[in-house]
Order: sequence, then C-alpha cells, then structure tokens
Amino acid sequence: MDTDERLTVLTVDVANRLTRLGLFVGDELLSTWETSTPAHLTTDEARAQVATFLVRNQLHAPDFGRERAQVAYHAEGGQEGPHGTVLSCVVPSHSGSWAKALGEAARIRALVVGPGIKTGVRMRLESPGEVGADRVANVMAARALLGSPAVVVSLGTTTNIEVVDASGSFVGGTIAPGLMMSLRSLNEVAARLPLVELRVPHRPIGRNTREAVQAGVVLGEVARVDGLLDYIMEQLGQDAPVVMTGHHAAVVSPLLRHDASVDETLTLRGLKLIWDANQRS
Repeated sequence: MDTDERLTVLTVDVANRLTRLGLFVGDELLSTWETSTPAHLTTDEARAQVATFLVRNQLHAPDFGRERAQVAYHAEGGQEGPHGTVLSCVVPSHSGSWAKALGEAARIRALVVGPGIKTGVRMRLESPGEVGADRVANVMAARALLGSPAVVVSLGTTTNIEVVDASGSFVGGTIAPGLMMSLRSLNEVAARLPLVELRVPHRPIGRNTREAVQAGVVLGEVARVDGLLDYIMEQLGQDAPVVMTGHHAAVVSPLLRHDASVDETLTLRGLKLIWDANQRS
C-alpha cells in the first residue's frame, strides 16, 4: 500500500546499553524516548514501556491488563494507536518480547529488521545476514540525508563506521570497542587504574591518573576515528560527507579533523525509511 503522510509509526531501536523509541507522524519525528536496556526483559515489561510512551504522546495503547503494570494505558481524549511499528534489536533475548508488544500496540505484526526485509539498499557484503539491524538503518538514513557516497560513525557500546559508496551501495565498515567499553576494560584489567568520569580532558598530556585515562580513552577514540576515516576516504577514492550518531556524538564530533554533522536520531529515522520501503512493496 502507499504510505500516507498522516500515518503514525512507532520505531524502536534496542541497543546493548540504551533503548530508543521514536514516534513519527508522516515523515516528522514527533517524539523520542530513551531508556536503559536491561539485562533481562519480559514481554510485560516491553508492553509497559510501549504503553507509557504512547500515552505520553496522547495515543491509545491496548489494555494489556492493569494487574501487569501500574500504567495509565489510555490517554484521555487520545487518538488511536500507531498504524505500524518497526523494530531494530541487537539483543537477541529481547527481540521476541519487543516484537509481541509492538504488534499488540498497532494490532498488526511488527516489522522486525533482519535478513529478508526490503531496504532498497544494495548490500555489497560477503555476509549481509550478519550485519546488525541498526547498521542497516543508519545506512538508510545517511543515504537519504547526505546522498552517495556517505559515511556513518556510530558511537555506542561499539564504535561502528558504515560506508556507502558513490553508487549508493552499502560496502561495509569497521567495528571497534566503544568509549565506555574502553574505559571499563582499563578499570577491570588494570587493578591500579580507577574508573573515571568519561569527559574531554583539558590537555592531551595528563598530569594525573584521571587526566591520563581521559586523554587516552577520549582523545584516543578521536584519533582512531580520524585515522579510520582517512583510510576509508582513501579506499573510496574521494571524500565523503560524514554523519555521527550515538550518545557521545556531540562530544566527539567537534574534536575530529574531519567535518562531521551530528544526528542522534539517525537510527530511528532509518527505521522509518525501512518501514516505508516495506509498505510500498
């Protein structure tokens, strides 16, 4: 069916550390919500999060049962629930709970991004089925935002770079430990190194242990991203615009030698584009 500019679509991106929800009306991202990703998630807990988010945006949610969670599921005077839902989940144990809760919210099966889902992006990869759903969504959004070629730098549990070549194909990228992973690994492996606050240091040469760790982790990440972008542009044979997303994108972006825009909602926007592509098909 053709998409309608009035259709309401709920997008959910479940990452290892954070879960983000986004509500679209047509192509406009009306509202977002961010919460921690728990180690374990039941279907009832996913239902409660969906219902809370919908009610906050004056949309009806199905009555999942008052005894399951103390949430006011129905907004007074609220509009009908979402017309569709789309899920990206990199935590396999959570996928079923979220898919069921989202399907009930829209009264139609949730679109779960994975192998076989239509995107309209050519995957020039050896094993496309291994690529995380969030990476595919980022590529979709970056291509729509920047055209081709384009490069995405995503700062999360891992630091991922996705590359779109001049033909608009997803040709691959890089995966490395993220900022928090690097910081925690130092604390866990090196007994004398404390777990310090993740912040930009005042100087590259730390004058105490805290400053030294911050310089090594934060400025080291900046140097790594800059260096990887150098290699990527060289392989592409041309410069490409760069967009950054993720929790620390706004902090890291100004420190790079490469110009990079920031869009912390990039993955949610990509999920909406994937939903659109599958409605047209």
